Amino acid sequence: MTGTNPSTGPGRAVVVGAGIVGTCCALYLQRAGMAVTLIDRDGPGEGCSSGNAGNLGNGACVPSSLPGTVPKVPAMLLDPMHPLSIRWRHLPAALPWFVRFARAGRPARVEAIADALHSLQSRLFDAYAPLIADAGAADLIRRDGKLFVYESRAAFEGDSLGIEIRRRRGIELEDLDGDDVRRMEPALGPNVACGRFQKDTGHTVDPLRLVQALADSFAANGGTVLRERVTGFDRDGPALRGVVTDAGVRRAPIVVLAAGAWSGRLVAQLGYRVPLESEGGYHVMLPEPGVNLRIPVLACERKVILSPMADGLRLTGIAEFAGLDAPADYRRADVLVHHGRQMLPGLNVEGGKRWRGHRPSTPDSLPVIGPAPRHPNLIFAFGHGRLGLGLGAITGRLVAQMATGQPTDVDPAPFRYERFLRKGIAKPAGRQT
Repeated sequence: MTGTNPSTGPGRAVVVGAGIVGTCCALYLQRAGMAVTLIDRDGPGEGCSSGNAGNLGNGACVPSSLPGTVPKVPAMLLDPMHPLSIRWRHLPAALPWFVRFARAGRPARVEAIADALHSLQSRLFDAYAPLIADAGAADLIRRDGKLFVYESRAAFEGDSLGIEIRRRRGIELEDLDGDDVRRMEPALGPNVACGRFQKDTGHTVDPLRLVQALADSFAANGGTVLRERVTGFDRDGPALRGVVTDAGVRRAPIVVLAAGAWSGRLVAQLGYRVPLESEGGYHVMLPEPGVNLRIPVLACERKVILSPMADGLRLTGIAEFAGLDAPADYRRADVLVHHGRQMLPGLNVEGGKRWRGHRPSTPDSLPVIGPAPRHPNLIFAFGHGRLGLGLGAITGRLVAQMATGQPTDVDPAPFRYERFLRKGIAKPAGRQT
């Protein structure tokens, strides 16, 4: 693929967003020989990247929308203990997104989405390796596997579609009975009936420290990190010259937009309409959990992840649709505590700290990566949903390849903005109705 090429200036780029995706983009652009400025209103990794489950899962190729998912949604929403929730006043705004989410769950579409996700995730560790080595951050990474646990045989068998999607793409999962699971993780309770173990996967024990270490490496090698809020774009007619921040104008021949859930508002200023929802995620961090887990555990029926971290145990898994401007509802975090106690007898929740962040989610579970159709020196790198940590490095490598006109590691077509145009989801500027 032939990408954009810095036609003016000495190979300079501005990256908007210093989460894991933006930081990796900045690093790979720097490795390609460009002078890069990384801009965020917060410090590196202090947004959504700081609060995730730490998952570096190369088996997370199963899209959120599957055949049969949508009919189950009403029951999920009526269950106060279910991790999925929507604030009803936000429903009219979110409804078009959910319609497209339903369309993405058609069988043929599911297979295509899984192929596209796997094309990225299969390169996860290879793409991270040089960045982590340069940052001296190997101590933050574990590759000990992940457990999927079930509380009934019916749930185990009912999850067969997602498991087969993984297995058809070469991802190995070992079936276990309840005793096998407890031998691996004795802290799990007797309600665990069976499980599956994925060996070739990993996690970070501190997502925030990982992003900070990568950003420090970027700065140590000559990169510029600015703590500013990007408010728009600097334009000369149709030409994009840089970005406008609350501290001034930052110009560069290449602009990379990796602002997570806020990216949709920014690109709307240029006439691009992206179906991007804030999928609110909560966690509870337990500093003294009183139980030990060696590897991350996904409680499949409860949709809750129990992740061992350097500073304790993290409970994650909520999906709340409320919009970017809604205040946090920490009762959703309390749901995580309830589920954690059910899975881990003796769990100590005292001193737990609650957190909420905004996942940038597209209805088809695919990120938006590639040049903007009418502004080829603007490269999109957002919409990674729950997979930002796992896809950060490979996204950065793709962005750098596009920015320097190199062939890309994977076919970029499934991730382009234009896929929304074909489906009638978005319309170019000047043709909006």
